[in-house]
Amino acid sequence: MADKSKPAIRVSLRNFMTNRLLCRKQFVCEVEHPGRGTVHKKELQAKIAQMFKIQEENTIVLFGFKTQFGGGKSKGFGLIYDNLAFCKRYEPKYRLIRLGLATKKEGSRKQRKEKKNRLKKLRGTAKVKGVSKKK
Repeated sequence: MADKSKPAIRVSLRNFMTNRLLCRKQFVCEVEHPGRGTVHKKELQAKIAQMFKIQEENTIVLFGFKTQFGGGKSKGFGLIYDNLAFCKRYEPKYRLIRLGLATKKEGSRKQRKEKKNRLKKLRGTAKVKGVSKKK
């Protein structure tokens, strides 16, 4: 991963534990990156996948990274699911959207609420067809 332009990074894992109930391994991830900015999560995913010999990088979920004051070191939390199905089952939807495993709802929250309230006033097949614009 380290090009000539980018200095090397060092990843170390602490508090590593296996959670059989949620079919995952969980750990605190410490990243040392002297002389460069915060490391991208995709780059860390690739590095951890290489460490654990994991083919599917999307089963690795990294979040909550905070850079130490002064830079050069970051800490965050990581999860490695046994397979993609368990990842989709147990991960919150917002993290699945970040990974690209789920899609975000279209329209603003207010628009969705207004549509829901308009549909409450309709009955039967009219509800299925949706709300038509009144002229």
